[in-house]
This record gives sequence, structure tokens and C-alpha cells, in this order.
Amino acid sequence: MQKFTDEILRQVNGVILGKQEVVRQVLLAILARGHVLLEDVPGVGKTTMAMAFAKTLGLSTGRVQFTSDTLPSDIIGFSVYDKRTDTLQYKPGAVMTNLLLADEINRTSGKTQSALLEAMEEQQVTVDGITHPLPSPFVVLATQNPVGSAGTQMLPASQMDRFLLRLRMGYPDLRSQVLLMQDRHHENPLDRCSAVADADALAQMSRTAMETYVSQEMYEYIAALTEATREDPDVQLGLSPRGGLALCRAAKANAYLHGRDYMLPDDVDEILVSVCAHRLILGAKARLHEKTAEDVLARILQKVPHPAMEAFRI
Repeated sequence: MQKFTDEILRQVNGVILGKQEVVRQVLLAILARGHVLLEDVPGVGKTTMAMAFAKTLGLSTGRVQFTSDTLPSDIIGFSVYDKRTDTLQYKPGAVMTNLLLADEINRTSGKTQSALLEAMEEQQVTVDGITHPLPSPFVVLATQNPVGSAGTQMLPASQMDRFLLRLRMGYPDLRSQVLLMQDRHHENPLDRCSAVADADALAQMSRTAMETYVSQEMYEYIAALTEATREDPDVQLGLSPRGGLALCRAAKANAYLHGRDYMLPDDVDEILVSVCAHRLILGAKARLHEKTAEDVLARILQKVPHPAMEAFRI
């Protein structure tokens, strides 16, 4: 299965230049069956990356451009009366796909944002009392623009907690910008992407990743990090149990992408900020002093000791 992941990364990195770690972490989230919040300015390739992953993974994809008048029914679907059968017929919404790109999710109402909650957590939607399962896999790649607040509505903490990772792509460096323009002079690099896997192969990769061995010491290390976020004086709301489970799942997928079937502390440390920073709410005093969740997590990493290496000798 490692050859599949290597080829997926190669193709997507051929489209999104100079962002290898971001691309790798998005694949990590897909393998962990988690959702990704891409928080960045327009035009850095968020939509293009989602389309590249959909093509290389052989998945169906849908896109919703969120606006102030987007309705919950646009997301989860609705029922219409069929007089021939005297029944209500379900008309699927945008979530009936494998990979949903939710563009500028913070530009719609809280009611519409919350329509995604059941889909993201339970892999199903309920319309008129009838539950409809979503295709498998189902992954949300949501974007939001952090610059400017006009017409935006912040995602509630309950929904932020549903995203496995929050990533920022940032601008490409000078060399990558030159290559980007050269690459698109004659063709769209997306046209060179081809399906490397399909839903069944992805499901197998995901199962293998989630079977990664986790020692008792690693469980205790993740729990200690989780507890440290709750006890930190700068933190008003620390990592929830869901957040701790998300950290464990993401670390398993990280170990799998490193070609191992067992987890090491570095697998946790590498993705701690991406998994946890958006789940923490800092206290007023910390915000006044312009501290960030990233600062807090860096301090916690320094404070919580790694398990002894003897625990990983097989």
C-alpha cells in the first residue's frame, strides 16, 4: 500500500508546488477519516488541491460556495411530494459525495453551518425523520478566509472540534511561484492527474493505518498532552476527549505514512499543532498578551516528557 500513498503524494505535489507538508497532512486526514479546515487567503490553491486529491483517489467530489443565503437543504437535501406514489421523495444535497469542498464556510449562517455537523460526525443526514447514510468515504475539505470579517460568521467551537486538522497553506516561495507560472503556461496540471486508487483501495489503506500498533506508553503520552492543555493557565477550554481521540487517530496515520506499523512520540509531536490548535480557547489574559494556541502547545511539548525509548524496542 505504500506505493499508492507515494504516488498520490507525487501527483498532488506536482499540482500544488512547494507545499509538500500540507499535502501530506491532508492525505493523513483522509486516511484517518477526518475532515480538514484550510484557513488561508484566497488564491493559494485550496480548491485546486481538493480537486487533485479527488482525481488521484478516484473519488466523487462536490463543491458548495457558501454565501449568506445558502440554506441547510442545499447541504443535506430535501423531500418533495410525489403524487404518483403518494410519498415523499428524498432529493440529495451536496453532502452525497465522497469529497466535499465547502468553500468559505464562515460566510454562511450558523444554521447552515450546523447542517454539516451530523454529516461530519455521524456520516449520515436526517431529513423529515428519515436517516440517509453518506457515501464511504466521506471527507469535508472546508476553507475559510481569515482576512476581513465583513459578512462572516465564526464557526462555533462544537463544529471546530469536528475538524481533524486545521492547516494553513501560505504563499509559495519565489522558486515555487516561478515554477507555478511555467507549469501553467500551456496546460492545467490537474489534467495530468490520474486515478491511483479507488474507494476500496482507500478503505484498505485507512484500515491498515488505523491498525497501527500503539503501546501503553504512547496512550499515556497522548493522555498527558491532553491533560496538560486543560491545566495550562493560559487555556480557558482545553482539549476534549474527542480531541484526544483525534490526536491518536492522526498519529496512527502519520506513522503509516512514515512506513511504520507502530507509533512513536515524533508521530504525535509532528501533528500536535494541526490537530489541537483550533480546539483550544485561550483565556482573556493570554489573548490580551497576544499569545496563541501554537505558543501554548509548543510550551506543552517542552513540558511533557517523552516515553523512554525502551518502550519501543521490539
